[in-house]
Amino acid sequence: MNLFVKKSIDGLLKEANETDSNSLKKTLGPGKLVALGVGAIIGAGLFSITGGVAAEMAGPAITISFLIAAIGCCFAGLCYAEFASMIPVAGSAYTYSYATMGEFIAWIIGWDLVLEYAVAAATVSISWSRYVIKFFDGFGIHLPQSLVACPWEGGIVNLPAVFIVVLMSLLLIKGTEGSTRFNNIIVSLKIGVVLIFIFLGWKYINLENYTPYIPENTGTFGAYGWTGIIRAAAVVFFAFIGFDAVSTAAQEAKNPKRDMPIGILISLLICTVLYFLFAHVMTGVANYTEFKGHDGIAPVAIAIEHMGHAGADGLIHPDYPWLNRAIILAILAGYSSVIMVLLMGQTRVFYSMSKDGLLPKFFSHIHPKFRTPAKSNLLFLLLVSLFAAFIPSRVAGEMTSIGTLLAFILVCIGIIVLRKKMPNAPRAFKTPLVPFVPICGVLTCLFMMVFLPADTWIRLILWMLIGLDIYTAYGMKNSKIGSIYKEERPGQNVLNITVIVLSVVLILAGFWHQVTAGWESSKFLLFSALSFSVVHMFIFGMRLLKKDFILNPAFGKMRLFYQKVVNREQVTGKSDRE
Repeated sequence: MNLFVKKSIDGLLKEANETDSNSLKKTLGPGKLVALGVGAIIGAGLFSITGGVAAEMAGPAITISFLIAAIGCCFAGLCYAEFASMIPVAGSAYTYSYATMGEFIAWIIGWDLVLEYAVAAATVSISWSRYVIKFFDGFGIHLPQSLVACPWEGGIVNLPAVFIVVLMSLLLIKGTEGSTRFNNIIVSLKIGVVLIFIFLGWKYINLENYTPYIPENTGTFGAYGWTGIIRAAAVVFFAFIGFDAVSTAAQEAKNPKRDMPIGILISLLICTVLYFLFAHVMTGVANYTEFKGHDGIAPVAIAIEHMGHAGADGLIHPDYPWLNRAIILAILAGYSSVIMVLLMGQTRVFYSMSKDGLLPKFFSHIHPKFRTPAKSNLLFLLLVSLFAAFIPSRVAGEMTSIGTLLAFILVCIGIIVLRKKMPNAPRAFKTPLVPFVPICGVLTCLFMMVFLPADTWIRLILWMLIGLDIYTAYGMKNSKIGSIYKEERPGQNVLNITVIVLSVVLILAGFWHQVTAGWESSKFLLFSALSFSVVHMFIFGMRLLKKDFILNPAFGKMRLFYQKVVNREQVTGKSDRE
């Protein structure tokens, strides 16, 4: 199966040690890598998702949801750490998969990372725009709705979201050393505000707000109870996206074999502790039901409003009204660093894929002065800005968690394969308890994926099919490793079968979504799934027939049998005549 041809570890290490003008500049130490991870993780999830998920799904048990999500991240993080210390090359899970499971799987995970980073960056930039509106509202300045929302949300274009994407992209073009210096400042500010919130809010916790700690299920799957806790874990998984972005900067680390595991695991540990304490305080100072109907900064703002004492009128008067504005500033700063790290991760993945020939050379061009993939940054500046300007955040945000979970599953599987195929390869860090830890990572992430809504699965499969179309049309034919094949590369039957299987799953997901949403609701996703599936099943089914995979061998055997029968009859008839 030559679509599964692998990159050699020796070749990857040689690439990691390149220092010429066409290589990335090594400027990141362990402290900067930890800050990079914390900067990517703390942001949208902590400041906005927590309240809504607590109100609709888990109640005060949102803390359990964070722990479940963190356990899945921990299993994946241990696997990422081994890969990053062993293969310190830009590209993250894409590069790891290329070295262990081959080109075809590497393409799948690389395209999945596009979903994780680019779409997440657009989502966070839209949320950043909403908080800018709230910040100006506090000063009596009201921005026009037409310029701060997309057409599907009552506006024309979301200009603040475009602004932050452009600003962060320009910082990245200038170089990771300058951008990480900016990120370190932002991370310090975010952690400071979070710690203040936890420290000041702890004494206002009302234990009655934790009763019941796990609200009884309403009878609807995912609405409180344990199903609500698990679904909440899958949703708040979005809040942990970012620690894996550290691995995309491996080629820019000064001592990647030592520093990459530190950056990944320490940033994950810090953020898990902060998430748990933050959620515990927030649902303790205010009852979880009070977060219903609020989005953006509202959940945190409501909690701060309860940090006070009841007056003669029976109302609670906040003791720290200034903290609300500080939280808004922290969110604006925090979102900025999240967007920056996500954009950096995206360009580094495309940089690696382009160097392998799976994407055009445009994506691997290095700026002669800044030593960054500037052209790739500019392209994603344009694309992500368009998404942020005209696409609703809900559509983009729902795809992010499931894309990340899929990437983590493939990384965990990669460690098992690596230990089996290359047990003696040098490793600066080894994932403990293999295969127990990787298997637990796969099961935990898959468990959370199953609890996500059906429409999220539809969008994921549609995205993956589009990616396989691009691989079929360009990547497979231009791969540097695959260039040794002058004719069509062997093993394409696996690609064809994969597309057909995904098409069938897409049809099932379409009907699953329609049943859960109700047949009277919009059938747009169902019709999209059906039409997309039929087209792909026909095209790749024809490719199967041309590749003599199913029918032609059978027909070939029938023709051979027929020829034998005919020849026997001819011989017999000739003997009779004689």
